[in-house]
Amino acid sequence: MNKSELVEQIAQSAEISRSAAERAVDALIAAVKVSLRKGEPVTLVGFGAFHATQRAARRGRNPRTGAEIGIAAARVPKFRAGKALKDALN
Repeated sequence: MNKSELVEQIAQSAEISRSAAERAVDALIAAVKVSLRKGEPVTLVGFGAFHATQRAARRGRNPRTGAEIGIAAARVPKFRAGKALKDALN
């Protein structure tokens, strides 16, 4: 499922217009980004939790040339599925 399919499904389920559903999805994504940028986790009970972690700087290799390169430290988003989501899949 991609974003447009998700928007369409939300619009049908909530009986709202497609544009309203798209604004809601965009607002959710923006809110998650802002919270993670601040270092705050986002927990959706029954669904899961988003959080940001720090990835350390490391050495890597250019696969084309084999030359060693430095990979900078970075903050990366992570998602942990909640119990209800896990149970829904099994």
